[in-house]
Amino acid sequence: MASFFHTLFYQPLYNGLILLMDALPWFDAGIIIILFTLIIKLALFPLSKKAVVAQIEMKKIEPELKKIKEKYKDDSPEQARRTMALYKERKINPFSSLVTTLIQLPIIFALYFVFLRSGLPTVDQGLLYSFTTSPHLIDMNFLGLINIANKSIILAVLAGVSSFFQIRFSMPVYKKTEGAQSFRDDLSRSMNLQMRYIFPVIIFFISLNISGAVALYWVTSNIFTLAQEFFIRKKLKVA
Repeated sequence: MASFFHTLFYQPLYNGLILLMDALPWFDAGIIIILFTLIIKLALFPLSKKAVVAQIEMKKIEPELKKIKEKYKDDSPEQARRTMALYKERKINPFSSLVTTLIQLPIIFALYFVFLRSGLPTVDQGLLYSFTTSPHLIDMNFLGLINIANKSIILAVLAGVSSFFQIRFSMPVYKKTEGAQSFRDDLSRSMNLQMRYIFPVIIFFISLNISGAVALYWVTSNIFTLAQEFFIRKKLKVA
């Protein structure tokens, strides 16, 4: 499985990054990382759009789903039948968001590992294809200010902050379920709050302890995802 992931996802993306560096030698590694991340994200945009649209459509029918659950809470087969009938009526595939997300995950993980294990400015010649030319010199000073081969508290902070806003915008606000006595009784709200406030902190500390290249990738990815969701929601006229 690891060999399959390496051959099909990691190695092609690594070669793509090196090819871009060789083709644009006047740009530093930070600019190249931003460009390369944007290229991959744009290539995945059709899938990402489907996932976001599916989430929005599911959100629209939440009140009706809640009514069905409450009305047929003691009749699971009828609850399932009514739920599927509602999906069919609204022409919603409840699994489309999951499927499109799962398709993207190997590429997203591979892109992350490319920056995590890139070893830049040293190029791993063993990973290069015969047609891939290794750049003679790789400038690791992003905009002449930050050496992204090392740790960077500035990029770590930006990674954490951008993660917070990206999650806040994309995840719905869960109100406390009526009658819930604790977070254990209201798991959705608990998970929502943890993702909103704890995950960005985790991203910050991870970014603080690895290379600035990975932190820069996270910042770029978060900003792109935020802009993508804003664009899709505006197009669909969703608040």
